Amino acid sequence: MTTISFASPKGGAGKTTAATLCATELVRRGCRVTIIDADPNKTVIDWAALSRLPAGLAVLADTCEETIASTIAQARQNSDVVIVDLEGAASLLASYAVAMSDLVVIPVQGSQLDARQAARQIRLIEAQEAILSRRIRHAVLFTRTNPALTPKTARFVQQRFRELAIPVIATPLVDREAYRALFSFGGTLCDLAGHGVRNLAPAIANATAIVDDILGLLETDTAPCRRSAAQ
Repeated sequence: MTTISFASPKGGAGKTTAATLCATELVRRGCRVTIIDADPNKTVIDWAALSRLPAGLAVLADTCEETIASTIAQARQNSDVVIVDLEGAASLLASYAVAMSDLVVIPVQGSQLDARQAARQIRLIEAQEAILSRRIRHAVLFTRTNPALTPKTARFVQQRFRELAIPVIATPLVDREAYRALFSFGGTLCDLAGHGVRNLAPAIANATAIVDDILGLLETDTAPCRRSAAQ
Protein backbone atom coordinates (compact mmCIF):
# COMPACT_ATOMS: atom_id res chain seq x y z
CA MET A 1 0.00 0.00 0.00
CA THR A 2 1.18 3.49 -0.81
CA THR A 3 0.89 6.69 1.24
CA ILE A 4 1.32 10.07 -0.44
CA SER A 5 1.26 13.23 1.67
CA PHE A 6 0.77 16.73 0.28
CA ALA A 7 2.65 19.06 2.58
CA SER A 8 3.86 22.64 2.89
CA PRO A 9 4.38 24.89 5.91
CA LYS A 10 2.66 27.64 3.89
CA GLY A 11 -1.07 27.82 3.40
CA GLY A 12 -2.56 28.51 -0.01
CA ALA A 13 0.09 26.64 -1.97
CA GLY A 14 -2.41 24.33 -3.68
CA LYS A 15 -2.14 21.24 -1.47
CA THR A 16 -5.84 20.45 -1.33
CA THR A 17 -6.40 20.95 -5.05
CA ALA A 18 -3.44 18.73 -5.93
CA ALA A 19 -4.41 16.06 -3.39
CA THR A 20 -8.02 15.92 -4.55
CA LEU A 21 -7.08 15.78 -8.23
CA CYS A 22 -4.59 13.01 -7.54
CA ALA A 23 -7.15 10.99 -5.57
CA THR A 24 -9.94 11.28 -8.13
CA GLU A 25 -7.60 10.50 -11.02
CA LEU A 26 -6.32 7.37 -9.25
CA VAL A 27 -9.89 6.22 -8.61
CA ARG A 28 -10.65 6.77 -12.28
CA ARG A 29 -7.88 4.24 -13.00
CA GLY A 30 -9.46 1.61 -10.78
CA CYS A 31 -7.56 2.19 -7.53
CA ARG A 32 -9.06 2.11 -4.06
CA VAL A 33 -8.13 5.47 -2.54
CA THR A 34 -8.60 7.06 0.87
CA ILE A 35 -8.10 10.78 1.37
CA ILE A 36 -7.32 11.84 4.93
CA ASP A 37 -8.29 15.48 5.39
CA ALA A 38 -5.82 16.62 8.04
CA ASP A 39 -6.23 20.32 7.24
CA PRO A 40 -8.23 22.32 9.82
CA ASN A 41 -10.03 24.07 6.95
CA LYS A 42 -11.62 20.70 6.00
CA THR A 43 -11.90 21.67 2.33
CA VAL A 44 -11.83 18.03 1.20
CA ILE A 45 -14.68 17.22 3.59
CA ASP A 46 -16.68 20.15 2.19
CA TRP A 47 -15.94 18.95 -1.37
CA ALA A 48 -17.02 15.39 -0.53
CA ALA A 49 -20.35 16.66 0.83
CA LEU A 50 -21.25 18.40 -2.44
CA SER A 51 -21.74 15.28 -4.53
CA ARG A 52 -21.75 11.52 -4.34
CA LEU A 53 -18.20 10.21 -4.11
CA PRO A 54 -16.99 7.95 -6.91
CA ALA A 55 -16.84 4.24 -6.14
CA GLY A 56 -13.52 3.31 -4.60
CA LEU A 57 -12.94 6.65 -2.87
CA ALA A 58 -13.25 7.24 0.89
CA VAL A 59 -12.68 10.46 2.80
CA LEU A 60 -11.64 10.54 6.46
CA ALA A 61 -11.31 13.44 8.87
CA ASP A 62 -11.49 13.99 12.64
CA THR A 63 -7.80 13.23 13.04
CA CYS A 64 -5.20 14.92 15.21
CA GLU A 65 -1.57 14.44 16.14
CA GLU A 66 -2.49 11.70 18.60
CA THR A 67 -4.46 9.70 16.01
CA ILE A 68 -2.93 10.50 12.59
CA ALA A 69 -0.59 7.49 12.64
CA SER A 70 -3.36 5.01 13.46
CA THR A 71 -5.69 6.67 10.93
CA ILE A 72 -3.10 6.23 8.17
CA ALA A 73 -2.36 2.65 9.25
CA GLN A 74 -6.05 1.74 9.21
CA ALA A 75 -6.62 3.40 5.83
CA ARG A 76 -3.70 1.49 4.33
CA GLN A 77 -5.43 -1.80 5.14
CA ASN A 78 -8.38 -0.98 2.89
CA SER A 79 -6.78 1.11 0.12
CA ASP A 80 -4.30 0.87 -2.70
CA VAL A 81 -3.29 4.48 -2.08
CA VAL A 82 -3.73 6.73 0.95
CA ILE A 83 -3.51 10.46 0.29
CA VAL A 84 -2.99 12.84 3.21
CA ASP A 85 -3.88 16.51 2.79
CA LEU A 86 -1.88 18.19 5.54
CA GLU A 87 -2.38 21.55 7.19
CA GLY A 88 -0.39 24.54 6.01
CA ALA A 89 1.87 24.58 9.04
CA ALA A 90 4.88 22.78 10.47
CA SER A 91 3.35 20.60 13.19
CA LEU A 92 3.73 17.29 14.95
CA LEU A 93 0.76 15.98 12.98
CA ALA A 94 2.50 16.82 9.72
CA SER A 95 5.75 15.27 10.96
CA TYR A 96 4.02 12.01 11.88
CA ALA A 97 2.28 11.84 8.48
CA VAL A 98 5.53 12.55 6.64
CA ALA A 99 7.25 9.78 8.61
CA MET A 100 4.65 7.28 7.34
CA SER A 101 4.73 8.46 3.74
CA ASP A 102 6.20 6.75 0.69
CA LEU A 103 6.20 10.10 -1.11
CA VAL A 104 5.75 13.70 0.01
CA VAL A 105 4.54 16.14 -2.63
CA ILE A 106 5.37 19.78 -1.86
CA PRO A 107 3.11 22.19 -3.80
CA VAL A 108 4.81 25.48 -4.62
CA GLN A 109 3.79 28.59 -6.50
CA GLY A 110 6.50 30.35 -8.48
CA SER A 111 7.51 32.87 -5.83
CA GLN A 112 10.47 33.33 -3.52
CA LEU A 113 8.19 33.07 -0.48
CA ASP A 114 6.87 29.68 -1.59
CA ALA A 115 10.38 28.53 -2.49
CA ARG A 116 11.64 29.36 1.00
CA GLN A 117 8.76 27.44 2.55
CA ALA A 118 9.41 24.49 0.26
CA ALA A 119 13.03 24.47 1.41
CA ARG A 120 11.78 24.53 4.99
CA GLN A 121 9.53 21.54 4.30
CA ILE A 122 12.44 19.64 2.78
CA ARG A 123 14.52 20.29 5.92
CA LEU A 124 11.64 18.88 8.00
CA ILE A 125 11.58 15.78 5.79
CA GLU A 126 15.34 15.39 6.14
CA ALA A 127 14.95 15.56 9.93
CA GLN A 128 12.47 12.68 9.77
CA GLU A 129 14.85 10.74 7.53
CA ALA A 130 17.58 11.09 10.15
CA ILE A 131 15.27 9.88 12.91
CA LEU A 132 13.96 6.93 10.90
CA SER A 133 17.24 6.06 9.16
CA ARG A 134 15.42 5.73 5.84
CA ARG A 135 14.85 7.82 2.76
CA ILE A 136 11.50 9.57 2.34
CA ARG A 137 10.93 10.35 -1.31
CA HIS A 138 9.80 13.90 -1.95
CA ALA A 139 9.30 16.25 -4.87
CA VAL A 140 8.14 19.79 -5.56
CA LEU A 141 4.97 20.35 -7.60
CA PHE A 142 4.61 23.78 -9.19
CA THR A 143 0.99 24.90 -8.92
CA ARG A 144 -1.26 27.57 -10.44
CA THR A 145 1.04 27.98 -13.39
CA ASN A 146 0.19 29.84 -16.59
CA PRO A 147 0.21 27.46 -19.59
CA ALA A 148 1.24 30.27 -21.94
CA LEU A 149 3.77 32.23 -19.87
CA THR A 150 6.30 31.52 -17.14
CA PRO A 151 7.10 34.72 -15.19
CA LYS A 152 10.75 35.64 -14.58
CA THR A 153 10.47 34.97 -10.84
CA ALA A 154 9.08 31.49 -11.46
CA ARG A 155 11.88 30.72 -13.91
CA PHE A 156 14.43 31.82 -11.30
CA VAL A 157 12.83 29.57 -8.65
CA GLN A 158 12.81 26.61 -11.04
CA GLN A 159 16.45 27.16 -11.90
CA ARG A 160 17.35 27.41 -8.23
CA PHE A 161 15.69 24.07 -7.49
CA ARG A 162 17.65 22.49 -10.34
CA GLU A 163 20.91 23.90 -8.97
CA LEU A 164 20.12 22.46 -5.53
CA ALA A 165 19.15 19.08 -7.06
CA ILE A 166 15.67 19.29 -5.51
CA PRO A 167 13.36 16.84 -7.30
CA VAL A 168 10.58 18.57 -9.24
CA ILE A 169 7.52 16.85 -10.72
CA ALA A 170 7.84 17.34 -14.46
CA THR A 171 4.23 18.39 -15.10
CA PRO A 172 3.09 21.55 -13.30
CA LEU A 173 -0.45 22.04 -12.06
CA VAL A 174 -1.88 24.63 -14.45
CA ASP A 175 -4.28 27.31 -13.23
CA ARG A 176 -7.60 26.07 -14.63
CA GLU A 177 -11.21 27.11 -14.01
CA ALA A 178 -12.09 23.42 -13.78
CA TYR A 179 -10.02 23.00 -10.62
CA ARG A 180 -11.89 25.81 -8.88
CA ALA A 181 -15.22 24.49 -10.18
CA LEU A 182 -14.46 21.11 -8.64
CA PHE A 183 -14.86 22.65 -5.19
CA SER A 184 -18.06 24.40 -6.19
CA PHE A 185 -19.90 21.42 -7.69
CA GLY A 186 -18.12 18.42 -6.16
CA GLY A 187 -17.49 15.12 -7.90
CA THR A 188 -14.66 14.57 -10.36
CA LEU A 189 -13.38 16.55 -13.32
CA CYS A 190 -15.41 14.34 -15.65
CA ASP A 191 -18.56 15.18 -13.69
CA LEU A 192 -18.12 18.87 -14.55
CA ALA A 193 -19.06 18.27 -18.19
CA GLY A 194 -22.67 19.28 -17.54
CA HIS A 195 -21.80 22.50 -15.73
CA GLY A 196 -20.45 24.52 -18.66
CA VAL A 197 -16.87 24.56 -17.35
CA ARG A 198 -14.38 25.77 -19.95
CA ASN A 199 -11.27 23.91 -21.11
CA LEU A 200 -12.24 20.73 -19.29
CA ALA A 201 -10.28 18.39 -21.58
CA PRO A 202 -6.93 20.18 -20.98
CA ALA A 203 -7.62 20.13 -17.23
CA ILE A 204 -8.20 16.38 -17.28
CA ALA A 205 -5.06 15.86 -19.38
CA ASN A 206 -3.05 17.97 -16.93
CA ALA A 207 -4.23 15.95 -13.93
CA THR A 208 -3.55 12.69 -15.76
CA ALA A 209 0.02 13.72 -16.58
CA ILE A 210 0.72 14.80 -13.00
CA VAL A 211 -0.45 11.46 -11.63
CA ASP A 212 1.69 9.63 -14.19
CA ASP A 213 4.69 11.64 -12.94
CA ILE A 214 3.87 10.99 -9.29
CA LEU A 215 3.55 7.24 -9.82
CA GLY A 216 6.85 7.29 -11.68
CA LEU A 217 8.55 8.55 -8.51
CA LEU A 218 7.34 5.64 -6.42
CA GLU A 219 9.10 2.33 -5.90
CA THR A 220 6.07 0.62 -4.35
CA ASP A 221 3.77 -1.63 -6.36
CA THR A 222 0.81 0.46 -7.51
CA ALA A 223 0.24 -1.55 -10.68
CA PRO A 224 -3.56 -1.03 -10.89
CA CYS A 225 -2.98 2.72 -10.69
CA ARG A 226 -0.17 3.02 -13.19
CA ARG A 227 -2.43 2.74 -16.21
CA SER A 228 -3.00 6.17 -17.68
CA ALA A 229 -6.70 6.97 -18.00
CA ALA A 230 -6.07 7.27 -21.73
CA GLN A 231 -4.98 3.63 -21.94
